[in-house]
Amino acid sequence: MDWYRNLKIVLRAEKKAYVLEGPIPEAPAANTGPARRTWEKHVDDSQDVTCLMLAMMIPELQKNLENLGAYEMSEQLKNMFQQQARHERFEVMRSLITCRMQEGTSVSAHVLKMKSFVDQLERLNAPLSNELATDVILNSLPNSYHQFVMNYNMNGWERTIPELHQMLKTAETNIPTKGNPVLAIREGRITKKKQSKGKGKASKQDKGKGKKVATPKAKPHKDAKCFHCDEIGHWKRNCPKYLAELKLKKLQIGESSGIHVIDLFSFSSKSWVD
Repeated sequence: MDWYRNLKIVLRAEKKAYVLEGPIPEAPAANTGPARRTWEKHVDDSQDVTCLMLAMMIPELQKNLENLGAYEMSEQLKNMFQQQARHERFEVMRSLITCRMQEGTSVSAHVLKMKSFVDQLERLNAPLSNELATDVILNSLPNSYHQFVMNYNMNGWERTIPELHQMLKTAETNIPTKGNPVLAIREGRITKKKQSKGKGKASKQDKGKGKKVATPKAKPHKDAKCFHCDEIGHWKRNCPKYLAELKLKKLQIGESSGIHVIDLFSFSSKSWVD
């Protein structure tokens, strides 16, 4: 089919494509006149096309078709490869009908893929109308394009595939994208509590739950200086003089508070007796 398509492109450029549309007519009775000149031109063009077709063939086909004219050669090739073309057409049609766009993928790539199937069917002599091709493309879109499809049908729009492609690209920018649920779980840091292996037994994590672990205090280094006695080798919190003074202050506060309590009790008792 690719070979036949390239052949028709060349013949269309040379204005000789009509040769493949029908056999050479019978020669006119008169040896002069417009009919005679038209017939002669048809014969010459058919000869040129025949040579071109044979030159583009593999040697095996050349041996079998070299005695035929351009039109007869074209019909013979169609009969030889018609079954292959039918199978190819079936496969392309099935690919077109079963093609579905997945959520989150590019609508531009999807429409271009569908258009390639439509163009291939046209090359296989099974063209789809623009309206039918548009319906197939709209039915292949996911649910996120439901509003666009409904507006397209309600407004009765009729667009070519390139125009529909541009409209869908514009609509794609207004469709919200759904985040990946796996990423959402990871971002939320959802963790499951590990279960203990034994039944009715608390795990090591459960046993230690609620208990405060005492952190060891840092020891002063050799060059540490006390800000209380200005000596080297300890800090203020480890200074013997500072600890002794602190203990003495606590005793004095305890004694003074005890005197006040006794005086207040005595005063209260005396007042009660009186």
